[in-house]
This record gives sequence, structure tokens and C-alpha cells, in this order.
Amino acid sequence: MVAAESPQIHPVVLIGGGPGAWDLITVRGMHALQEAEIILADHLGPVQQLDKLCDVASKELIDVSKLPYKRQTSQEKINELLIEHALAGRKVARLKGGDPYVFGRGFEELQALTAASIPVEVIPGVTSAISVPALAGVPVTQRGIVHAFTVVSGHLPPGHAKSLVDWQALAQSGATLSIIMGVKNSAAIAQALINGGRCASTPVAIIQEGTMASERVYKCVLGDLAETVRKEQVAPPAVFVIGEVAGLNSQDAQ
Repeated sequence: MVAAESPQIHPVVLIGGGPGAWDLITVRGMHALQEAEIILADHLGPVQQLDKLCDVASKELIDVSKLPYKRQTSQEKINELLIEHALAGRKVARLKGGDPYVFGRGFEELQALTAASIPVEVIPGVTSAISVPALAGVPVTQRGIVHAFTVVSGHLPPGHAKSLVDWQALAQSGATLSIIMGVKNSAAIAQALINGGRCASTPVAIIQEGTMASERVYKCVLGDLAETVRKEQVAPPAVFVIGEVAGLNSQDAQ
């Protein structure tokens, strides 16, 4: 009796899908989707328009969304699915929003796969922290105004026991702050920055659903951030840009 051969193990591809619009994924990412047999996808990135990037009918699509404050697929379950399908010999693509390594937990997935002796390929993506402001007309740096920017996760409020963010240092840094996942904690974030020394009149740009047809952009000052979020019913996904660059307009480029 001849023993069955073990299936060939293909590299799992971690793909950064970009900020949302389907045509902002990289060419390499698109090619990886075309080669995949199974796609495990988040809710961010070009999920709703995958048909523009690959033959969706020939793929198995698994929704592993982590919706803010709603249904969540645990990271442990995602890791299990990646390992299960890879060990079955399938060509697996893991499609994430933005970039896999910018608050995307991509490195955690690489660690889990590596521990299971499964090779991994990482395809970087365009992070929303920079691309969303850019498409909304807001540069995160500008000669003569600011020479640094910091990308910050706002999913934990200032003062939270598990927060690793030094809000006082950010307030005093002078850098542009690009804050993602901060809608729920906008009031606490604004107050922490003001308490830390950032002026309440600092310009702020709020971009909701950036790069998409449903994009909305609001301008305010730091002291009014929470009220603007409440009044305009801003909902995730949204990016806050805090700094003098948020007050620039097209005339300032001349």
C-alpha cells in the first residue's frame, strides 16, 4: 500500500489592501489575489470590489472581520484558519486593510504561521494614516511648518491601563498627529493633548471613509474635536489629522 503524499505547502501571503478604494492596492497585491485559492478578508480594504481585482467566482472568500464595537473574529481563530488551509495545500491570501504591519496584527499572523512551519510572504499596503489625508488635501508634513509626523492608535483612551501611548509627549512634540481608530475616544484624546500643552486652537481635519465615494471631510480645531464628531455623527473608519497642516488649503501651495 502506497502512503498518500503530503500536500505541497504554499506560502501564505499577507496582503495590505490599502485604505479602501480598490485601485489603491499594490500591483503585487493584486497579482497575489489572482493566484490565491482562498482569501481571508477584513472589512477594510477593497473587499466590496474584489471582482475588479480577481475572479472572485473561482475563490473561496472567508469573512474574518473585526468590526469596531460589533462582531469580532478573534485573532486566534484567524490564525487557526490560516494554518488549517495552508496545511491542506491551498494557496491562501490574507487580505487586510491598509498595511499589514501598521496596527494590522500582521506580524502576529506571521509568528503563528512560522511556528507551524508555514512560509509567509508579506506584501506591504498603503496605510490610511497617510494616504487618506493626502487624498483629502492634507499633507502630514510641509516645508517650513512641520518636519515630523506620528501615527497613533486611538482605540484605547488616554490613561487606560493598557495604553502604551505617551499623550503628553505627543502634545509637546510639535509633530503632526495622524490618529486612527480614535472616534469613540475623541473627547479624551483632545483633552489629553490640550492638557499636555497642545493649543486648543490647533487645526484638525477629520476624514471619514477616506478614498471611498462616501468620504466626508470636516475641519475644526482641537478644542472642538469631540463636539464636531458628535454633531456630524462621525463613525469609523475615520482619520484625525492634528497639526498646522490640517489648516492648509490649495492657496497655501502657491
